[in-house]
Amino acid sequence: MEKTKRWASRLKRNLLGYNLSDGWLYKIAVYVLLIAIAYVFLYPLFRMISMTFMSTIDIINPEIDWIPINPTGLNLVVAWTVLSMPWTLLNSMWYSGVLALAQTFISALTGYAFARYEFKFKNFWFMMVLLSFVIPIPVVLIPRWMMFITAQNITGFKLIGTIFPQLMLAIAGQGIYSAILILIFYNFFKMIPIVLDEAAKIDGASNWQVFYHIILKMSLPTIVTVFLFAFVWNYNETYVTGTFVRTAMKLMPLQLGLFDSIFERMSAPIQGAPGGQFRLNESYKMAATLITMAPMMIMYLFVQKQFVEGIEKTGITGE
Repeated sequence: MEKTKRWASRLKRNLLGYNLSDGWLYKIAVYVLLIAIAYVFLYPLFRMISMTFMSTIDIINPEIDWIPINPTGLNLVVAWTVLSMPWTLLNSMWYSGVLALAQTFISALTGYAFARYEFKFKNFWFMMVLLSFVIPIPVVLIPRWMMFITAQNITGFKLIGTIFPQLMLAIAGQGIYSAILILIFYNFFKMIPIVLDEAAKIDGASNWQVFYHIILKMSLPTIVTVFLFAFVWNYNETYVTGTFVRTAMKLMPLQLGLFDSIFERMSAPIQGAPGGQFRLNESYKMAATLITMAPMMIMYLFVQKQFVEGIEKTGITGE
């Protein structure tokens, strides 16, 4: 009887632990939750990779679900041609890079102003920053489009179909999710002790020198994080970009959205196709999606350390 009680007590201690986080039940629940979340994110990616290398025969074969029997790289060749690579990728990289640089710089200045200075209607303007994130983009997009059309007609300078509308919005602090970027900088700058600014000013440093030599140099991980956010958001953006750029410039997400119509309009046969012609199928679309995602995935592999470090530092509070 005593041995049974000891065994039951040991089992209870192992299952529940001395604290809730020590027991097996808690750890099993955490792992089940993490696996479920990972499955939701990874299943589409694995499915996309699997279908990318499936031939037409594999797709119509009901016995094949994940591993193709006749793997082929022709789908990537077709998608590469339809997406007009590599020029489309180069356009997307410089386009997103310019907008991300503008957003990062303006967000840093705005976050620094809110974190360090007191001025009239500060709370009001801070609420306006938050409101710019809350208001849906379709509500303000048409008035902005009309504003740029009017400016284009008055000045005679072409705006629609170029990078300038989105660049102007980014400089004005109204880029894609600029409010979030401003809040990230604001939160991080509030963590930097203000005594460092005061000490630099005593030594004769100007406000710009304090901002550059102290604030920015202490914020490199956060700057990298904000730039990556801005770059990815601008790279993947289609609604605003499609309104202002339209078809004047080939960009990766826009080309992917038009994949079906571009595929149908292709007049020249693609080398390697049976009979010189193709029938549109899901493998081509999955290959195009994989090509579109690949630059962001490769970039993350190189900067993941700085990205994670920036996220961690941004989340710390207090001096």
